[in-house]
Parts: sequence; C-alpha cells; structure tokens
Amino acid sequence: MKYTTRQKAILLLSDGTIFHGKSIGISGTTFGEVCFNTGMTGYQEIFTDPSYFGQLMVATNAHIGNYGVNDSEVESQSIKIAGLVCKNFSFNYSREGASGSLEDYFIKQNLICISDVDTRALVSYIRDNGAMNAVICTDETPIEELKASLAKVPDMKGLELASKVSTTEPYFFGDENATYKISALDLGIKTNILRNLAKRDCYIKVFPYDSSYQDLAAFNPNGYFLSNGPGDPEPLSGAIQVAKEILENNKPLFGICLGHQVIGLANGISTYKMFNGHRGINHPVKNIITGKGEITSQNHGFAVNKEELDNHPDLEITHLHLNDGTVAGMRMRNKNCFSVQYHPEASPGPHDSSYLFDQFIENIKG
Repeated sequence: MKYTTRQKAILLLSDGTIFHGKSIGISGTTFGEVCFNTGMTGYQEIFTDPSYFGQLMVATNAHIGNYGVNDSEVESQSIKIAGLVCKNFSFNYSREGASGSLEDYFIKQNLICISDVDTRALVSYIRDNGAMNAVICTDETPIEELKASLAKVPDMKGLELASKVSTTEPYFFGDENATYKISALDLGIKTNILRNLAKRDCYIKVFPYDSSYQDLAAFNPNGYFLSNGPGDPEPLSGAIQVAKEILENNKPLFGICLGHQVIGLANGISTYKMFNGHRGINHPVKNIITGKGEITSQNHGFAVNKEELDNHPDLEITHLHLNDGTVAGMRMRNKNCFSVQYHPEASPGPHDSSYLFDQFIENIKG
C-alpha cells in the first residue's frame, strides 16, 4: 500500500482548547456545534440525518469509512453534518453492497473531515465541559483568525434550523391507494420514518415547516405527524400553532424528537438545551406503561421539562431515559396524541421501539 503524507489539521473549541489531527484531503474550514455519537454502525445514516444540521460530529467508533457507502442508506438527499471528527478514516473499504468510498462521497459534497484525533480524550472533554461551538481547519488558517470567526458563530440555544432542511414544496410518499392518509410536517424528516409509515399502509403528504394547519387539513388526513429536525424548538412558533390546532380539532397526532418537543411547547411545557444531549443507537429507555425496557436510537440536544410535565393535568410521562431520567416519551390523557424523544425508525439500529408506528395506526383506527 502506497504511503501518502497528509496535511495537518486542527479542531478548535470555543473555549480555546485545540485538538490536533490530519486532513483527509479536503481543504478548508467549517463551523458548528461539536457533539458525539456513540453508534458503532450507521455512519452514512448519521451524516445524512437532517437533525444533525449545523453540527460537527465526533465519531466514537474507532473506524469510519471501512464499509464504504451505499446509495440506498441515506436519510435525506445530502450530507447534513457540518464536519466530521474521527480517529481512523478508512480510505479503503470492504463491502459487497458498497457503491463507493466514503472519501469520494465526502469529496463530492465537500465535507471537511479531520482524522487521527484522540477522540477518547475529545469525547471525555465534551462530557465534562458540554457541547460547544467549534471549528475544523485543514488549510492552516491562523489560530487568532479562527478564534475571531468562531466567536461570531451563533449558539444552538435559540437557533431555528428547521427552515434550512425542510422541503420547500409538498410531496407525496407511499401508495396513493393506501388505507390511511397522513399529513406530515417536515421539520427535518428522516426518510426511514416515511418508509415505516408507508409499510403500515399509509399514504403520506409531506409539508414544508411553515405550513399552516389549514394546509395540512386540506389533504383530509386520518392522522398528523410532526417530524424530527435540528435546532431549538422554541423559535418554531408556526409549528407550535399547528400542533395546537390539531389538538383543538381532536385529530390523531404523533411526534418524534423535535416534533415531541413542539407538542410539549404547544401544551405550555418548556424545553431546555441539554449539557451534552443524547446521540447514538444504544440508549436505554423504560416504557413506564408496560414496564419494559427498550434500547433506542437517539439524536437530540434539547428536552422537555420533566417537572412541568409531572404537574400538567392533561399530560403523562410514558417513557424515561434510564441514564439520566430525562423525558423520553409522553401522551395526552384527554387527546389522541403521543410523542417520543427518540427514533423508533432506527436504521441501522435496534427495533425495540418500532411498535410505536403500530400504536399510531391503532390510534387512528380508534
């Protein structure tokens, strides 16, 4: 194997901490909030997940790129992360079903990546000091210049990002002759959510993030869905209003991740930015209703307020995250509405929570 020399690169955190590594060959700088994902597989699904828009992803798995990429294993039409930080970047790959290398995939979409980083030390640092803004630089831009640019990057708290990833025009997914019709508000929807709904005999019309309740209701759906997505939920006043009107009209409603937070806000429950967030395909959750445990796929940096939820007369907690006790799911006592903070459509990942899509269909039937 031919030995090649690679350009030095750095990751600069907003508190001034620097981690050193090497460029994979794509020159430039990229900014975002640095966070880490604990999944061992599924890097392509992670990179294309709209919920990661604006974030620099640290991969905790030691090898990234070793099984290449596959055109069918995407959650959107393009890479959504702002940049990648990893330990070992595999330029070569070994997989029968691969359609190309991760290097070529990054080159086509100009995704800047720094490898050969001590990711164990970096993740430990983030866990102790919290998620923060950072910059990856692979072109030798002076440190002081990077610090000045990084200081201008807005904090994720208060940042509305759904508009950056939502569809601009409505579109359909599934069989138009399906039994159930679903209106889905796209705040950054993952393709596998649509696949799971279509697999359960649903025909889905996906609407832009700024659509009104009247827009969604005009499809005459059997149920409504609020999707996952990036950023802070609080600035999404339009989506919050849509959720309120769906509930006022007593329609079946299901929300995932950002959609879960929007439903909370529509009921007067506040949200907050977490210290680190939850990102990975190995997070333990307890279903309070059944008493069963679930291993789940998660990706969120915000959560609903548990104390306020406990004291709300019309809401009850249905799922709890077992690592830190945060709210992982809730339902309304007086409405046909439930939501979860995690991803039951996990692909790849655990299928423990796929029953939630069946529950949505049962709620529609009921």
